[in-house]
Amino acid sequence: MAVFIRQLTGIRFVAAFWVLLYHLQGPLAIMGVMAIPVLSDVIRVGRLGVDLFFALSGFILTHTYISRMGPRLAAGATLEFWWLRLARVYPVHFVMLNVAGLAIVAQGIITGVDRERPWLNPIDYIRNVLLVQEWGPHPERGWNVVAWSLSMEWLAYLIFPLLVLVLFALHKRVSTPLLVVAWFVALLPLLIRGSLTTDPYYTDLWGSVIRVLSEFTAGAITYLIVMRCIPPGASDPRPRVERLATTVSVLMPVLIVAGAVFLGRWSGAQSAITLNDPEAEPLPPYFHLWLVPLLIIWIGALALSRRGQAKWLSTDTLILGGVVSYSLYMTHLVWFGVWRAGLNALGLESGILFGVAWIIGIAGAFVVAWLMWRIVEEPCRKIMRKAVGVKPVAPEETTADPSAKKDSAVTDR
Repeated sequence: MAVFIRQLTGIRFVAAFWVLLYHLQGPLAIMGVMAIPVLSDVIRVGRLGVDLFFALSGFILTHTYISRMGPRLAAGATLEFWWLRLARVYPVHFVMLNVAGLAIVAQGIITGVDRERPWLNPIDYIRNVLLVQEWGPHPERGWNVVAWSLSMEWLAYLIFPLLVLVLFALHKRVSTPLLVVAWFVALLPLLIRGSLTTDPYYTDLWGSVIRVLSEFTAGAITYLIVMRCIPPGASDPRPRVERLATTVSVLMPVLIVAGAVFLGRWSGAQSAITLNDPEAEPLPPYFHLWLVPLLIIWIGALALSRRGQAKWLSTDTLILGGVVSYSLYMTHLVWFGVWRAGLNALGLESGILFGVAWIIGIAGAFVVAWLMWRIVEEPCRKIMRKAVGVKPVAPEETTADPSAKKDSAVTDR
């Protein structure tokens, strides 16, 4: 039984909300929020929520599929895996891709402002449809911008049937100290890339590919290490291990916040690049990818913890937030674009009404996400799963469903 599924579902909400705040830095600055010490530094590195998603994806998929796909490469299992991953992510992506395109065209017609958008063409649309828009050394982001990470996730999914063979061998044949070494090796390309100061977004020169593959693999190896900390046949770690994990689960967020503050105040981490887009969020500090190992350790510690943060992240409210987190991530930027356009049309650019309007806008983002999850994400996923003879809801997901029995069994399906 995977007891950790509930708290790791709660992490998904934390990651999505962190990204949401990162994209709201402009309005938050006008509201005075970005003047609050520490909080502003943490929000400024909010793009790390995507890195948290990448690592968590590697952790959960390894938990779900290592026993089923790890022993050998099988065409049937591979094709089913890819189809089920598409069932999980593609319907919302396709809907939001077209909604974003329509919103952009409508904005140009309504405002009469024809902004230069080199990506608004049939070829880039097809690249987005195929989820390959972020592949390559110099990706061009457009349409529903946040889908760049989905393109990277899809790359990880395509590689996973081969990666899981390596993970299975590590799980069966390698000692725990060597697993820790493998974890560091997996993250080494990321840390090297994150030490450069040529691109604060770490997008160019295959930066996005390095991010997802390093973090996804490290998250997967983290699962293997976590399993070594749980006795065979048991669902919980030994009390001493659980206490240590709980302590680490508290320490990691403290170190991440401290790291964000340090990077935010260190002059050597600040980019001198001037942004041409006045609506773009401020550039993140250089070296923020150095914080990724702490995020991944946090995942492992929470998986072994049964108290404190793990218990809080397992509450039904956080679980519901985690369940709709993917729809929140995929819809929030388009929603905020529409909301900002509406406020601009009303002349609300600052003041109390501006702040109230943005609080309502944030609440609206959650409503839109819930509707997308309810109307598109869940129904389409169930249809696609049933199309290949798989249960509409994966057994492991019952543990993460607030409405499901909390003692539901977990299988590797």
